[in-house]
Amino acid sequence: MSTAALKAAEREEKLYGTRDGAIARIVFNNPARHNAVSLDMWETYTELLKEYAADDGVRVLILSGAGGKAFVSGADISKFEDERATKEAVTKYNATSKGAYDALTTFPKPTIAKINGYCIGGGMNVAVGCDLRFCEEGSRFAIPAAKLGLGYGYYGVNRLAKLIGPSRAMEMFYTARQFPAQEAYEMGLLNKVLPVDELDAHVDEVAERICGNAPMTIATIKAVAIEMAKAPAMPDHARLDAMVHACFESEDSIEGRRAFMGKRKPQFTGRRAGRNRRPRTHSAGGARRSRPLLWCHPGRPPPRAGPPDRNERK
Repeated sequence: MSTAALKAAEREEKLYGTRDGAIARIVFNNPARHNAVSLDMWETYTELLKEYAADDGVRVLILSGAGGKAFVSGADISKFEDERATKEAVTKYNATSKGAYDALTTFPKPTIAKINGYCIGGGMNVAVGCDLRFCEEGSRFAIPAAKLGLGYGYYGVNRLAKLIGPSRAMEMFYTARQFPAQEAYEMGLLNKVLPVDELDAHVDEVAERICGNAPMTIATIKAVAIEMAKAPAMPDHARLDAMVHACFESEDSIEGRRAFMGKRKPQFTGRRAGRNRRPRTHSAGGARRSRPLLWCHPGRPPPRAGPPDRNERK
């Protein structure tokens, strides 16, 4: 570690950047929480990305996590009650984190994720946003949003699906399980899996090799890759954003984070928070039947809970 990095670590900065020649580095430095990321860390991260993007002396950027046990373990759930407790807070957090991811995916120079240990949630977004991903054999990958009742927006899902394919991406989201390094490599998430004691040297070698190539050629290839990754204008972003907000405002979101903090299994209900809705009823032959609220199939009317009435049977 460079002198600057050591000084930063001594000051216990939760996220810091260093530069060694043409190679810049951003380190997530919150090892006590497996490098979980808070709102202020995302803000610092975005500022560093903009600084290195504008620095003509930087040719390659390497992202890593301190402590050896985690790359990034996602958002700092202990801060959710403060940073995501209201609709306004969720909007601010999502805008800040989206700005951070956008700054990475549009970074004009090659980016490398050097992954030790856990790569979870937001850490997956950071890794997927990089051009190259190398990890050590003990690394594990997961997106636990479904275990926490969190909304996951279009861009995060789209980036992962483009990298590993829609089916494998859906498996990661739906199951929320942890994938070992070899399985993640086989699905196309990683460029290479290495023994832990070889990871640093390999990543440095790749970075130095890139630095030795023609800068304008590399810049052109990166510009093409950025254009290729742009999403089409067709998706209904307003509806998708509303669904994401509904997740964060739901009882499941509250239950998910409280269960996580209490180290217990969550009990999800699929209901919005603070809304006591009376069950809809359907009348047939004078009898009233409960009609459950259905939260699936957005944009499509739910099926009828009872038999059709006399006019519908004609």
